[in-house]
Amino acid sequence: MLGHALILSLLATTQAFAADAAAKPDLAKAKQTVETVCVACHGADGNSTIPQNPKLAGQHWEYLYKQLRNFKSWDGKPAERANPVMGGMTAALEDADMKALALYFSGQKLTLGQAKDRKSVEAGQKIWRGGIAAKGVPACAGCHGPAGAGLPAQYPALHGQHFEYTEAQLKAFRAGERANDPNRMMQTIALKLTDVEIKAVSDYIAGLR
Repeated sequence: MLGHALILSLLATTQAFAADAAAKPDLAKAKQTVETVCVACHGADGNSTIPQNPKLAGQHWEYLYKQLRNFKSWDGKPAERANPVMGGMTAALEDADMKALALYFSGQKLTLGQAKDRKSVEAGQKIWRGGIAAKGVPACAGCHGPAGAGLPAQYPALHGQHFEYTEAQLKAFRAGERANDPNRMMQTIALKLTDVEIKAVSDYIAGLR
C-alpha cells in the first residue's frame, strides 16, 4: 500500500499538473501535429497498429508529458530517456506543445488488445496479481492497479498495451538502457525477471481489461 507521504506527494504533483493544464493548451495545434507527424508511428487516435510502438490513447496525460520531456535534451544536457527517433521528434517541441499533445492523446479512446498464449497468460496473471515472493518482486497491480489503469502522474496505465512494446521496455529497464523511472523502481524489478517471466507478464498486460 502507498505510504501517507507518497500519497500526499502524488496529490501535490497531480494538482500541479492540473494547474498547468488550466493554461488552455492548443489542442487544435496538437491535433495537427498528430495527424502530420505522430500518425505514422502511433496512429491518428493514439492506437498504434505497429506492435513495437506504444499505444498512447487514454494514457494519463501527466505520464505522457513526462515521457515527452524526457525524450528531449534540455539546456544542453543529455535526454533522460535516450531514443534517436523520439529525440528527433521532440527536438522542435516546446513545453506547451508537449502538454497539448499529452492532453490530446489522453483524451482518445484506447482500443484494447488480446493476449496470445494461454499458458503464458496464466503465469503472467500470477506475477501481475501476486508478484514473485521468492525473488522479492512486488505485484504489478500494487502500482498499476488490478485492471492496469495506473495512477495519474506516477504510474502509467498498461492495460491493452502491445505485448512487444511492454516486453521491450521491461528488457530495456533490466539492461539499464531505459533509466527514467522514479527511484529506479522498474530497473530494480526488471533485474529480477527472466525473459520467460517478462514475456508472460507482457502477454497478460496485452489482454488486461
